[in-house]
Amino acid sequence: MVPAILHRIIHGSATPEPWQKALLTTRPALLPGYRRYRVKGADYPAILPYAPPESSSVLGVVVTGLTEGDVLRLDVFEGTMYEKRIVKVKVPKTKGALEDEDDKSLQKGLDHTAHLTGKQEEDEMEEVEATTYIWTDPEEDLDMGAEWDFESFKRDKLTWWITAPESEL
Repeated sequence: MVPAILHRIIHGSATPEPWQKALLTTRPALLPGYRRYRVKGADYPAILPYAPPESSSVLGVVVTGLTEGDVLRLDVFEGTMYEKRIVKVKVPKTKGALEDEDDKSLQKGLDHTAHLTGKQEEDEMEEVEATTYIWTDPEEDLDMGAEWDFESFKRDKLTWWITAPESEL
């Protein structure tokens, strides 16, 4: 999830106070064995397991420091189309180098993580448990032939998601 959207959901503002931002840490992460799909008629993606697992992974972030209230707000935001599941993700071994000191640092870490090759991934990444939201609504609601495009979302839709009235989210 884009940090500005995350903060909007849990803190009520896409630009949180420094103390609010300091409560969370985001790290680039790879979720092996899953694929991100476009939800028909929606701006947001869905993820599902993908076979064979070694042929696909989803690039995203692991967020730590969430309170029970934060998780509850995220659950409400995600709705009934998704189910929370514990998964194993790969994150950089060197926490400090790629943690979210600012959005540019996180983006740099995501770009680096996305381009790791097999040996680099093995050397630079470690496996941790995380909770994610897996699509549970019918697959007919997904465009199974098209992976959701994060760059297109950032270019075409992100501004709306961080500025739209809360009642429209």
